[in-house]
Amino acid sequence: MAMNSPTVITQERHSDGVLLVTMDDGRANAVSHALITELSAIVAEANRDESVRALVIAGRPGRFSAGFDLSVINSGDAGAVAELVAAGGQLMHDIYASSVPVVAACTGHAVAAGALLILASDYRVGPDADIKIGLNESAIGMALPGWAVALAADRLSRRHLQHCAALAALCDGKGAVKAGFLDVAVEPVRVLEVAMEEAARVARFDRKAYATTTRRLRRATLDAMAADLELSH
Repeated sequence: MAMNSPTVITQERHSDGVLLVTMDDGRANAVSHALITELSAIVAEANRDESVRALVIAGRPGRFSAGFDLSVINSGDAGAVAELVAAGGQLMHDIYASSVPVVAACTGHAVAAGALLILASDYRVGPDADIKIGLNESAIGMALPGWAVALAADRLSRRHLQHCAALAALCDGKGAVKAGFLDVAVEPVRVLEVAMEEAARVARFDRKAYATTTRRLRRATLDAMAADLELSH
């Protein structure tokens, strides 16, 4: 979880059709209402814009995201907490359902909603370093929402699911690959470079064919996420 701070998201279009989106609030990159609103709009526009062939979501050096905005989580307002978590869940659903391939450049620590943002991405590049990646909700007295359980069950290694989702284990870079949070761990200075290379590769795919295949693969999970989010409204 992370304290609230101004959200700063920059966008950079590349000639190969890759759109680089960088989150950097100068602090923990909290998943706040502001970040959710801005990132949701970017994902929606990328899905409408045929010139966008792949999307890279990156954090700032040393930090991808520390999770939901703690100023809301610790407010004591159950309704506000539920609203933020549901909004975050809709963002994760939309990324996982995206017709545009999404590559996560995990530039550092990624816990709670930060780890879920990585799980929602198609391909995940992180650092081979002593960082923390994982779902720590159980350790701080929170239950994972149903949409997050569905996403974690689909993406994490079955062997590591209980350990990571219920027992709140946090992984370093190599451990995150074994658990299923990341697809590859590279030298920290190469995380963005490798993510951009993978995005350029998948940007050459037929967008409709890719979208159809991934949605068929994920249909049951997306339906489960949507059903849980519907119940939360």
